[in-house]
Amino acid sequence: MLRENINTAVKEAMKAKEERKLSTLRMVNSAIKNADIEARGQGKPQLSDEDILGLLQKMIKQRQESVALYDKGGRTELAAQEREEITVISAYLPTQMSDDEVKAAIAAIVTETGASGMKDMGKVIGALKAKYAGQMDFGKASGLVKAALTG
Repeated sequence: MLRENINTAVKEAMKAKEERKLSTLRMVNSAIKNADIEARGQGKPQLSDEDILGLLQKMIKQRQESVALYDKGGRTELAAQEREEITVISAYLPTQMSDDEVKAAIAAIVTETGASGMKDMGKVIGALKAKYAGQMDFGKASGLVKAALTG
């Protein structure tokens, strides 16, 4: 489903002559194809929508790091280009959960899994990833899970 949406958007961007959007979507397609090839080499099926969401989040995180470096180096035109790419890629992610929603989801999963300490952190993170793929930053969520399990 997500693949089809991206491919359709590539065609629309070509027709509308939206160069930045087109190049960004082609880059996304390329990353998906490379990940599919890698998965095939390991005997796994092609990427699911959840896997693609994870890939998109990774691409956004890379661009955010680049923006910070470009801003620090005074390269505003490159930072602006990365921000445009982030906007295009973000359009294919589900709405991100607020901090309060993330905390509530963590509390629910901790209760649901019966997690009681740090030894259960992997179980909680796994359940969060299964249920909320693409909806939260798992880097931040990891710290919140750790706080919930130790506090």
